[in-house]
Formats: sequence, structure tokens, C-alpha cells
Amino acid sequence: MDIFDKTTARVLVTVILFAAIGAFVYGARRSLIAFLFAIFFAYMLDPVVSLVSRTKLGSGHRGRSILIVYIVMIGLLALFFTLVGSKLITEARALGGKLPQLLEGVTSGQIAHQIGTSRGWSENTQVKLEQFLAGHSQEILHWAQDVGGRAAEIATNAIWLIIIPILAIFFLRDGHEFSEALIQAFERRAQRQFLRDIFDDLNTMLAAYIRAQLILAAISFVVYTLVLSVLRVPYSFVLGAIGGLAEFVPVVGPLVTAACILGVSFLLNYQHLLVIAIFLGLWRLIQDYVTSPRVMGARVELHPLAALFAVLAGAEIAGVLGVYLSVPAIATLRILYRRWQHYEQAQRLVTAESQTVRTP
Repeated sequence: MDIFDKTTARVLVTVILFAAIGAFVYGARRSLIAFLFAIFFAYMLDPVVSLVSRTKLGSGHRGRSILIVYIVMIGLLALFFTLVGSKLITEARALGGKLPQLLEGVTSGQIAHQIGTSRGWSENTQVKLEQFLAGHSQEILHWAQDVGGRAAEIATNAIWLIIIPILAIFFLRDGHEFSEALIQAFERRAQRQFLRDIFDDLNTMLAAYIRAQLILAAISFVVYTLVLSVLRVPYSFVLGAIGGLAEFVPVVGPLVTAACILGVSFLLNYQHLLVIAIFLGLWRLIQDYVTSPRVMGARVELHPLAALFAVLAGAEIAGVLGVYLSVPAIATLRILYRRWQHYEQAQRLVTAESQTVRTP
């Protein structure tokens, strides 16, 4: 009797194959993440490239259209940093220089007296807050170091800001040929149709998600910066930039933004915290129930609880990058599951029809 039958051998080969793929993905994860972000960047620019390609400037030439879009994009970025960049950098340096002093005041508890005196708190309240902060100084320092470590992790990947747009050029120019070559590698017509349907769904989902997130982030940056500037909140440009970047992270991002804005305002003894809290609440309602549904549409179709799980799991698996990739990843898994169900149903129907025809 054979030690392994055919079924056992197939299962064993499948397990080994998946293990090998998993090991490869883990070993090359940084390069794969760079390629993923390049794909996202290409999705963001593809409509503009297609539009330019239909004009006289592009003349139907894909490469020339990509070059024109990149030149215009670089010009717009240069204009943005000329108008806003100097103010943003100045405020970021000032806030960075002040943070150690604020952190020392928090861990020692002295900030309780500084803020309490100006706000008319009782001496008993000030002493209790001072004791609480001093008693939890190690936890506060650990949290601050964790935030600093994550910021340093982002800074070390700054080179990706150059690599990703370069990689995106290849996807913009030859992306359709890549996907079509992969589809044609399968022999059976049903398998090719199955893969083509997956690519179509992924194209629709990723295009809607990436463009919507960019639009929502830009809107958030403008609104946060304008409102905080009007309210004369210190470092409004830096806080607005944090709010815009955090908008890329569903559910958790807005909470982090609110905590940063209220925390910095409180530590700097800003007098109208209630006004800021009301603004943050109203803006969240507008963004979640008015702006986001109109911009995002129903293309991603993820429940907020699923998005929250994806963000937390992504943070555990891949840190900051995992947070940004979490929602597209879980939406992709959802598409694969749905398409596999449809494929299985179609195969069962074909099998049933063939058996019916063979029956005399």
C-alpha cells in the first residue's frame, strides 16, 4: 500500500507551496509594499493621464501624457510648498522645540499648576492632578517614546517618496498589459473570466478608494487649518497637516487627530477648548455622513467594525504601513471571497448541465 495517496500528496504540495509563498512575502515585504504604494499612486493619476491622452497635448501617446502629468504635478507641489511649506516647517520646528519642555512639565506634574492657576482651578484639584501625572510619569514617557519611534519609522522611509512615483510610471504605462498577460496564462476560459472579474472589481474598488481618500485628506487639511487659524489655535498649520494625513486611516485617524488638537491646545493653555471640541464633533459628522458617502460612494462596502478590525490588525502586523494598507487589503479579501463564490456556483451549474445532457 502506498504511504501517500494522491489526495494527501496534493494537500501536502499545496501546504508547502503556500508556506513558500508566505516566506517569500515576508522576506520581500518592504519591496512588495513599495510596489503596492506605486500601484495606489498609479490609480490616483490614471484618470488624469487618460484625460491628457485624449487632448492635443497627449495625442493618444501614453508616455507623453504621463510626462505632462508629472511635470504639472511637480509644479503644483512646488507652488503648494512655496505658499504653505515655509509656514508649516516653521511651526513644526517651533512645536518640536517646545515638546520636550511640555513633556517634562507633564511628567513632573508642574503643568497642573500652570494650567490650573490660569483656569481658576482649586488648589486641591491642582494637587490631585499633579500627583496623578507624577505617578504615571513612566507610562507617559513610554507612550511619548512609542510615538517618537513611529515618527522616526516614517522618516526612514522618506526615500519612498521618490521611488514610488518612479515605479508608478511603469504601472501607468503598461498596467493593462501586465494584467492581460497574467489572465492569458490560464488555459481554461472559465479561469480567465474568473481572474478578469477579480481584476475589474479590484480596479473599481482601488480607484474609488485611493482617489476618495486623497480628496477627503485634502478637504480635511484645508478645513482644519482654516478653522484652527480663525480660532487662533497655536500651530494650526501643523495640526491641520496631522488632520489631513490621519484622514487616510479610517476610524482611528480622526480620533488621533482630535486627541492631538485637544491635547496640544490644552497643554498650551488655549482658553476655548469647548469651542474646539464642538467643531471637531460637527466636522466628524459632516465628514462621515455627508462628504465621505458622496466622495467614496459604495465602492468599498466595508462596515465600520470591519474597517476598525483591519486597522488594528494592520498595525499589529506591519506597523504604520499596515495601518494604511489595512482597508484595501480587507476589501480585496472580500472581493476574492465573493468572486470565488460566484465561480464555484458557475462551475456547479456547468457540471449539473453536463450531467443532464449525458443522462439518456
